[in-house]
Amino acid sequence: MSGHQVSHYQVEQFKKLKTEVTRFMMMYQFALNELETKIEILKEEFHFLHDYNPIEHTKSRVKSIESIINKVARKGLDISLDSIKSNIKDIAGLRITCSFISDIYRIRDMLSNHFDLKILEVKDYIQNPKPNGYRSLHLLAEVPVVMSDGKENVCVEIQIRTIAMDFWASLEHKIFYKYDQSVPGRLLEELKQASDSANKLDQQMERLHQEITVIKENQSENDGEELTRLLMGNRQFALPSSLLQLGGGE
Repeated sequence: MSGHQVSHYQVEQFKKLKTEVTRFMMMYQFALNELETKIEILKEEFHFLHDYNPIEHTKSRVKSIESIINKVARKGLDISLDSIKSNIKDIAGLRITCSFISDIYRIRDMLSNHFDLKILEVKDYIQNPKPNGYRSLHLLAEVPVVMSDGKENVCVEIQIRTIAMDFWASLEHKIFYKYDQSVPGRLLEELKQASDSANKLDQQMERLHQEITVIKENQSENDGEELTRLLMGNRQFALPSSLLQLGGGE
């Protein structure tokens, strides 16, 4: 009889643990969903108001349970949900790939100032690249997530980088994945040189972007008709004269 009771107790404990772990992982997925919705709003706003979208694409991921436990073991931490939440800050990750370097800081400012996020930490590997040549802007942000039983503040690591930075980081990871131990010094030096080349390309494209923006602004000033038209999606609408008078005063 007692054996049956112990078995039943163990089953109940397992169910409880499963529910807690599932809720814990969902919390991080919901935080990413919240952020991705905000990013989509940014993209739409830029498309309609500025005729330009600085965000090329986004990619998100939540670490697997196995990966989280392995990291906890490496750090010598307690295997508990409270310990994991307090000490492992990159369970949820969002990568934003931008067109130009200036876009990175523009998006950082928008996330910091206009959304319900609390920036806990900033690591600028663009101004201060890692020794291997890695460049990116890392933000650790606290995202409020409303669950059925209350609000949770969830940590998400946000990486913002240009296409060139992302290209280099992706290939560097693939090259390193081939080696179990150490990478030959010659390859390390070539990877660093490749990073410098990618950065030179970013700087050149930034300069071209700024010059073309100035030319476009000057053309817009000389074309008054453009100011009286509204672009929504692929359709253009003429602004009513009564609406234009509202903006012009008496």
